[in-house]
Amino acid sequence: MREIVSLNRKWAFIMDDSCVPAAIPQKAYFVNLPHSWNAIDGQDGANDYYRGTCYYVKTIDTPDLPKADKYYLEINGANSSADVYVNGKHLAHHDGGYSTWRVDVTDALEINTTIVIGVDNAPNQQVYPQVADFTFYGGLYRNVNLICVNESHFDLEYYGGPGIKVTPEVQGKDACVETEVFVKNAKENQQLHYVVKAKCGCIISDVTVPACETKNTVKIENVHLWHGRKDPYLYTAEVELVEDGVVIDSVKTRFGCRTFEIHPENGFILNGEEYPLRGVSRHQDRWGIGNALLPEHHEEDIDLILDVGATTIRLAHYQHDQYFYDLCDEKGLVIWAEIPYISQHMPTGRENTISQMKELVTQNYNHASIVVWGLSNEITMKGDKDPDLIENHKILNDLVHEMDKTRLTTIAIVSMCGLDSPYIQIPDVVSWNHYFGWYGGNTDMNGPWFDDFHQKFPNIPVGVSEYGCEALNWHTSKPFQGDYTEEYQAYYHEELIKQLFTRKYIWATHVWNMFDFGADARAEGGENGQNHKGLVTFDRKYKKDAFYAYKAWLSDDPFVHLCGKRYVDRVEDVTKVTVYSNLPEVELFVNGESIGKQQSDNHFFYFNVKNEGTSTIKAVAGEYTDEGVINKVEVFNEAYRLKEKGAILNWFDITEPEGFLSINDTMDTIMKNPHGAQVLGGVFQKVMGSMQGASAMGFEVNEGMMKMMGGFTLLRLTSMMGSMNVKFTKEDLLALNAALNQCPRA
Repeated sequence: MREIVSLNRKWAFIMDDSCVPAAIPQKAYFVNLPHSWNAIDGQDGANDYYRGTCYYVKTIDTPDLPKADKYYLEINGANSSADVYVNGKHLAHHDGGYSTWRVDVTDALEINTTIVIGVDNAPNQQVYPQVADFTFYGGLYRNVNLICVNESHFDLEYYGGPGIKVTPEVQGKDACVETEVFVKNAKENQQLHYVVKAKCGCIISDVTVPACETKNTVKIENVHLWHGRKDPYLYTAEVELVEDGVVIDSVKTRFGCRTFEIHPENGFILNGEEYPLRGVSRHQDRWGIGNALLPEHHEEDIDLILDVGATTIRLAHYQHDQYFYDLCDEKGLVIWAEIPYISQHMPTGRENTISQMKELVTQNYNHASIVVWGLSNEITMKGDKDPDLIENHKILNDLVHEMDKTRLTTIAIVSMCGLDSPYIQIPDVVSWNHYFGWYGGNTDMNGPWFDDFHQKFPNIPVGVSEYGCEALNWHTSKPFQGDYTEEYQAYYHEELIKQLFTRKYIWATHVWNMFDFGADARAEGGENGQNHKGLVTFDRKYKKDAFYAYKAWLSDDPFVHLCGKRYVDRVEDVTKVTVYSNLPEVELFVNGESIGKQQSDNHFFYFNVKNEGTSTIKAVAGEYTDEGVINKVEVFNEAYRLKEKGAILNWFDITEPEGFLSINDTMDTIMKNPHGAQVLGGVFQKVMGSMQGASAMGFEVNEGMMKMMGGFTLLRLTSMMGSMNVKFTKEDLLALNAALNQCPRA
């Protein structure tokens, strides 16, 4: 019978790629798995985290292992390439850092066995991802096991799959469920015992057949449907391999029976009912941990996502842990799963996109939660005309449809890509990554843009795969695009919610992102090394105000939330106080006295409050309350104002004569002024001279990108140029500002 031995404890970790270690060093540094060597340097900024080869070494006493005919080393995540050596013999190489793979180590085992796993996250031109706005953590960051099996066993080697494939087809009130298994070294006298169970454990079907009959079909009458968060009902399929009445191996999986459709007018339809997909995206890392997550981390993440009321998650930008997909099945979240074919197409990486897609589909086929397979993300950053890029997408699209006839394909399209791009026509449905109101443009551009797309392509279901803006613990009563305040993020999401959630033809919306995450190349917002677009902080300790804007629209759990509780000191005589609630009426009290009640059909309530001395503010909705404090001050509290970490200029360095331009003006404003346009011409010369075709995290500086940047202030744009290898000194910026100070406003 199959036995699984955990090998997570006590690996010698060697951060030296000079040679493959033959044994554990005398002075070894030991770690337990899961482990990442970039848990700290991959989150602190400067894009200088270690990318190279490190080794994990472990010895095992083979006689202590369970008796078996075959032994397979199972690696559930090694980023991004890895090699396995057993007793000095090289047994396997694997490219792709986010999937499960296994190695037959049987013949290499000795009485005392040394296992060495070399893991490499160095840049290359063959393995995705190589260019993206997140940290590529190196390490054995998921579980490593030894699987001990009989010579006859369910297949462990085919693209890391579970050896069992369940395909339910709903037919009226019933379901036809096909269970297929993949058996290695089956013998004539062996049998397969198929069992299907209801959620309660009751047996629905129990069949024993010869081992050559690797497919079995059963009819479930009056099937109980998996219906998202409303009713995530799961069945179980179990198959045993039996010889002479003895079970020698077994596999099982849960599955759900459901139908779905993605309709170009009515959005997502689950089991014949409109079921709006409104949710978030998720990265799999944590502050101080990297991507070496434990089960309790996954559980906390799913609980927070459920708390916000989401019905869907885009699991970006790679295959996530099987445990998290299991949680999504159990909780009823509808999932977009994708491979890390992202940002920059590599002509030498085609085979890797194919192998990663085969692993993704094979390993996750049985998950009821998954409805779409993502082919790529923002892959046209350097243009959409490359024939190899187009062909790569067609190959992946055909591959997915061949492997899985029950689900659809999709892509996440970068904002600047033209509507007539041929690659948009390849998948079944599409989604766009738009940041109007953060990366240029205005918030009110989002809804009309989708209306225009929908009018032009009425038969293509369209969604929003990314939208968001960054917020840290900065605050203001006059929020503006690019200020990184919690108040601007809340305003941005209020506007986007009203625009996107009221257009039911949008098949899915995914906020970027549920959680702040590691992006070591970033130097923005005053805390380098992170992307701060999360609704929740990187450490999961604080839910930003925008979190509650979504909860007000999506959750049925009654609540009231007073915004701005971290924004205590305020200078204005009358201050705006915002409240979110999913209840119809909110009353606001100041120092115990009611200042009025409000009703709102969009769940957002706005009050004007006299700011005198210290005031306790209490929001009441039904039986629910939330409160905070504001304090009248004469001078703005500078602790609330963004100060970039490592910045060469901050707000107090910049002169802004009344009636004249400065580097705090937007690109659009400056370009409208002939003299300002001349000044910007010099900036563009410097940019293009430094770039020479290079890219910022994959971006090509083209007309579409420049148009999108029209809403950036010149100061913000120059601060972001660091990731494009374009450096401005303090003297450069002060000279630019002085030149603009001579340009009267148009």
